Amino acid sequence: MRILTFVFTALLGFIITDTAIAAHIVGGEAYYSFVSFNADRTQVTYRIEFVMYRDTEGQGAPFDDPALFGIYKDIGFWNNIAVVEDEPAIVDQIIPQDDPCIDEPTNVGVESTSYEFDYTFDIDGSDYRIAYLRCCRNNTINNIREPGNTGAVFDIILTHEAQLVGNSSPKFQDFPPIFICQGFDLSFNHSAIDIDPEGDVLRYSFCAPLEAGGTDQFPPNCCSCTAPNPRFCRPEFDNVVYVPPFTPQGPLGGNPIVSIDFFDGLISGRPETLGQYVVGVCVEEFRNGMLLSKVRRDFQFNVVSCPESVVSVFDFELVSNDRIIGMDNCSAFAINSCGETSISILNRSQQEANILTYHWTFLNEDGSVLIDEEGGPEIRDFDVTFPGVGQYSGSMILNEGSVCTDTACFIVNIFPDVEAGFSFDYDTCALSPVLFEDISDTDAVGGFIAWNWEFENQEFSNDQNPMFQFPDAGILPVTLSVTDINNCTDAVTIDVDYRPIEAKVSIDQSSLVGCNPAEIFFDNLSTPMDSEVQFFWDFGDGNFSSEFSPSHMYEEPGLYTIQLDMVFPFGCQYSEDFPLVRILEGPSTDFAFSPDNSTNFEPQVHFTDLSLNADRWFWDFGGVETSTLQNPSFDFPDTGLFQVKLTSFHPTTNCTDTITRTVDIMPAVMLQLPNAFTPNNDAKNDFFTVSGSFDGLFDYNMSIWNRWGEKVYETTDIRIGWNGLKNNNSEDSPQGVYVYKVSYTTPRGEREVQEGHVTLLR
Repeated sequence: MRILTFVFTALLGFIITDTAIAAHIVGGEAYYSFVSFNADRTQVTYRIEFVMYRDTEGQGAPFDDPALFGIYKDIGFWNNIAVVEDEPAIVDQIIPQDDPCIDEPTNVGVESTSYEFDYTFDIDGSDYRIAYLRCCRNNTINNIREPGNTGAVFDIILTHEAQLVGNSSPKFQDFPPIFICQGFDLSFNHSAIDIDPEGDVLRYSFCAPLEAGGTDQFPPNCCSCTAPNPRFCRPEFDNVVYVPPFTPQGPLGGNPIVSIDFFDGLISGRPETLGQYVVGVCVEEFRNGMLLSKVRRDFQFNVVSCPESVVSVFDFELVSNDRIIGMDNCSAFAINSCGETSISILNRSQQEANILTYHWTFLNEDGSVLIDEEGGPEIRDFDVTFPGVGQYSGSMILNEGSVCTDTACFIVNIFPDVEAGFSFDYDTCALSPVLFEDISDTDAVGGFIAWNWEFENQEFSNDQNPMFQFPDAGILPVTLSVTDINNCTDAVTIDVDYRPIEAKVSIDQSSLVGCNPAEIFFDNLSTPMDSEVQFFWDFGDGNFSSEFSPSHMYEEPGLYTIQLDMVFPFGCQYSEDFPLVRILEGPSTDFAFSPDNSTNFEPQVHFTDLSLNADRWFWDFGGVETSTLQNPSFDFPDTGLFQVKLTSFHPTTNCTDTITRTVDIMPAVMLQLPNAFTPNNDAKNDFFTVSGSFDGLFDYNMSIWNRWGEKVYETTDIRIGWNGLKNNNSEDSPQGVYVYKVSYTTPRGEREVQEGHVTLLR
């Protein structure tokens, strides 16, 4: 052991740089033991012990060698007075408590070591604190925030009161189990031993572990590194932060919640969730009501799945864990058989490789032995035949007489047999429901308690003797399931031949009015209707049909009476007359329009309805616009041929008639040429050019001739006029009268020629 008070920084920097992240640490605690006073009792020497625990399966670093321990004095704040360097003692493997009746995990292991050194403290009224800081915890821990970046503080406070009396801190007796089993009751004595005289009182609680350090790698004076510098990283230290719903007082949850007894330190409860959990346990030592010491153990609980190595399991209903036929702690299964006295018991007990022997016992109703047989795997499954109806009992013991054993108890009920059955009846010549009568049989006292009928289309009934109206005729399956007082069931399915006559035939009345020629659809709504029913329709105009729902074309207007005759498979006959079919004269659509020839200069067209037998109209102006007026007018937006369609509607039947006529909006060409122009460059009337309307015009040509027959100008571009120069680019043409000739082709392909005189003035 060395006490480092000077030349500290460089050495610690080397240690931190070379230290791995200690994700191996799973717990630790610190103690102090009185050694001696000096002659005048102004100083006291204590042996300080840190016990550390390491995860052997986490691939982490070994125990620190050496480790650094900070010693702090309370002077209003914790002031570092020394750093002690110490080497670990012998490393011991913590052996888990062996339980041969569970399959123990193989991936959990813990080892421990200790660091011990003596230190002499001045007794001057101050408290002292000794601490070891190290990061990090396993990042798989479930109950605290950011465990992989969270380190631990293992410390103890030497109070002034403890110094005065030479007190030694209590020590925990045992380390908690290195794993605890999910869903198993936990009971661990976490009490401590106090070596001081009697009279000291120890009190226990769950408390928050402390955190320090981090994953930074920047020595030498770094408090967020994996091995924080105890000289510079002083108390106070923060508590670890628990993730809800976990708390320092409830770090494991559970049902019942895992807790610690305040007086005796017993940890009990039943953990429910697999994982790793950080737990802090504190023991406080009081003498005459004064707190002398507080020891905090910080450790990691591993909650793992622990399959039982031997457990009796069956497919039958588990009904009890109570005492059955004189045996304690057996799982009781109910075996119910309806009418069958021979039962095959399929054994699902686990783990089969750990089960060496089976002992089967069955008793008669009077308690006498019916079967008693022992053996090995050859009788894992068991066949047993009982004398008859009655209640029997039995048991099966796994590995009888060994440490790992389990017992299953049986209550065997052999109930009377059940046979489902029913009859049915209905009137074949009338539309009526079918009456079903239950004729099922059982000898059970109390008879039947439930009936479940399933009809067509997944219709159901729970009546014993229901009535049911089938929506359709045919060979229809019906299933009856019955349950007696013993919960025995049986089911039977019978095909019901259901083909009754329809009491009243129905057709859709809305389809019986139309305009000639009118195709009338007779929508037969009669139900149920068998495929073997024969139909005879008389349409009243000398035509007939044998279809179920026929269509018929009426050519002439008039009133028609319809008759339907039906013959049913069982010989029943039915006939009915229906209301009159009305066939009316349909609409006759026609219209006129004016003017007959319209142009883009006058695009408005007036339309006049000439239809007969109509009271509503719908105009479609070539897909450009619509109207519902009887006599509308419409301005066509462009030239061209427009297919104007008029649909008229009959006032009673809503029948329609349609006619389409072509409206031609012709493109008009109108050219205007002046009779004089003055090309004197005054920006007024300087050009002889064409104006007017000439959209769509093509093959344009204009030529200018003087009085001697000489061509002085010609162009094919209607946008370019004559500027008074010969060919628009040489000498001036003299003042006088000139002849022009304009020719072009109209948008509809007609060739036009326009001639005249123009006077050039200068």
